[in-house]
Amino acid sequence: MTRAARLLAAMTLEEKLGQLTMAAGTQALTGPVAGGAVEAEIAAGRVGSLLNLWGADDVAAAQKAARGARLGIPLFFGFDVLHGHRTVFPIPLAEACAFDPELWRRTAAAAAHEARADGLTMVFAPMVDVARDPRWGRITEGPGEDPYVASLFSVAKVTGFQGPDLARGGAAACVKHFCAYGAAEGGRDYASVDVSERAVAEVYAPPFAAALAAGCAALMPAFMDLAGVPMTAHRPLLEGWLRRKLGFEGVIVSDYNAVAELIVHGVAGGRAEAAAMALQAGVDVDMMSFCYRDSLPEALDRGLASMDRIDAAVSRVLALKEKLGLFEAEPSVHPVAAPVEDAGALALEAARRSIVLLTNRGALPLAGDARVIALIGPLADAAEEMDGPWAAAGRRADAVSIRRGLEAALPQAEIVYAQGVAIDGADFSGASRALDACRTADVVILCLGESAPMSGEAASRTSLGLPGRQGELARAAIDVARERGVPAVVLLSSGRPIVAPALFEAADAVLATWFLGEAAGCAIADVLTGRADAVGRLPVSWPRAEGQIPVYFAQRPTGRPFRAEDSYTSRYLDCANEPQFAFGHGLSYASLALVSFEIDRRAFRFGDELRFFVGLRNAGARDGEATVFLFSRDLAASVARPLLELRRFGRIALRAGEAGTLEFVLPARELAFPGADLEPAFEPGAFEFSVGFSADRAGLVTLAAQALA
Repeated sequence: MTRAARLLAAMTLEEKLGQLTMAAGTQALTGPVAGGAVEAEIAAGRVGSLLNLWGADDVAAAQKAARGARLGIPLFFGFDVLHGHRTVFPIPLAEACAFDPELWRRTAAAAAHEARADGLTMVFAPMVDVARDPRWGRITEGPGEDPYVASLFSVAKVTGFQGPDLARGGAAACVKHFCAYGAAEGGRDYASVDVSERAVAEVYAPPFAAALAAGCAALMPAFMDLAGVPMTAHRPLLEGWLRRKLGFEGVIVSDYNAVAELIVHGVAGGRAEAAAMALQAGVDVDMMSFCYRDSLPEALDRGLASMDRIDAAVSRVLALKEKLGLFEAEPSVHPVAAPVEDAGALALEAARRSIVLLTNRGALPLAGDARVIALIGPLADAAEEMDGPWAAAGRRADAVSIRRGLEAALPQAEIVYAQGVAIDGADFSGASRALDACRTADVVILCLGESAPMSGEAASRTSLGLPGRQGELARAAIDVARERGVPAVVLLSSGRPIVAPALFEAADAVLATWFLGEAAGCAIADVLTGRADAVGRLPVSWPRAEGQIPVYFAQRPTGRPFRAEDSYTSRYLDCANEPQFAFGHGLSYASLALVSFEIDRRAFRFGDELRFFVGLRNAGARDGEATVFLFSRDLAASVARPLLELRRFGRIALRAGEAGTLEFVLPARELAFPGADLEPAFEPGAFEFSVGFSADRAGLVTLAAQALA
């Protein structure tokens, strides 16, 4: 008999329900119900795991209480480690701009090492919700709009967090939020989602399937309902798709208080019904609603739930604790391997690679003879904002502001700082000082954007322009710079795309600097000065107006595509159809160009492997790097396919004057799609394959090929 089986046989019902109960500590508040003192509950075996508690001493004390309970079953400890733990890396949306799965893995591994050293054994990450609506604040926590990118991000993060052995320093990855959370109506967090089964199958579920294939230890359902069925009680998807179809044997953890919220959703009449619905759907651990612990006994008595379901859930929790090595460790010991690399250096590398150069009319890199720099705007000296919205355990004192980074990088220059205006609010009294600084400067740098709490959970916005009076300050400062003939550069710090078409038109250069974590100021200075190239590329389409949302590259064709000469085609009266910047957009200081595109076969079958060869040349005087995207289009299928589907991406570094070839390998079976019955279908017919530096179709190079039966 295994240890888990012996423990299960010895447990009372109260102890079983304790293993299925996750309570919160008091070091962070991440939900509507505050945590509190739980030592007595732990000692009584009525709590099996904790969140929002970290630090070796505090964790050891709680673990000691658990070891002192009748059966001595250890706790596991979970926390939101979205983009670093003590070392704060760029927000996930920013890090996705690197299009570098190995970088994604390395930052997750570094975060897991720090988390495990702090006693944490589960991370509520990665968040792999595909998001195509930047009004939704949690777009900041994920990898953007594309399911292929999200799937690679998912695999890289799970592999990095968990490492080769959970018992030897890995942290259990709890992948979230299953499923389609990013499609909340109106971009309003927690709101209902009503998308088709096809959208779930093609867009929202694949990143979770990829996480399961990578061996993720746990999964978290989303708060919201999907077509009227809350995900916490969605038996067809949790039990049917995850458990039965994909064979997931890991732990399913509810989101914060989500089991009790089934009552508010209007699908459960009370706490006993809510507990039974979640359990029967496959949720193993009840986070912070205590419905399982307090109300499953009533549900059992009423025949709403079964002991077999409870035993199965407890067995999965015990199996996870076994994999984490918790039964073998002393109460104060958590096996932690030595770090494989310096986390601070990694934070700087990740931050540099996350910056996207959106526009540049010759203003960057900064001229070496600039003696006076006007550094203005509310984000210029705001180190506290650089970490973004999910950095509760981060070393906030380590965050480097843009001002501090520039002063360190340019000691020979006089940097004149003036805030001008607040991030939000109506006070414009400081603008005159900021404009005075512009009147004597050789270059004007405007640091604009959001505060960290404007993105993330419960941070949806309807207006995606610059908050407060920042836009007014920007217009005035750019006018002064233009009058004096000096460049005006804009840095946008945010957790989402900022809608500001006039700003992109007026400024001499604009960079998306997101929330880059503790190394923000140093990374921004390196890119501004040209010590590092701008290599980031957008993982989302950047809207030019809120009315375009959702805007994304993988749209399906319409029977009336836009034609300027025909009024009865798909278009807006007051705005272009295209986004401000396409998915994949990002400029560089180097001059890399596509020079050839070849495919090894023009006809293929299901079992074939396609090879694509992309020739590039660096025609400039500066070494550089390019990110190249491979797209496909199925021209005539039984179900209309998107105009573009991302199949591969790759990066190539070339020295000045050097040429090189990037090769993509694509198994033809990946061109199958969910057919009318949502089962994979590979159909003969014409295909187009395109490569380019973004999803802007005007810049793609295209080849034709034929799928054969």
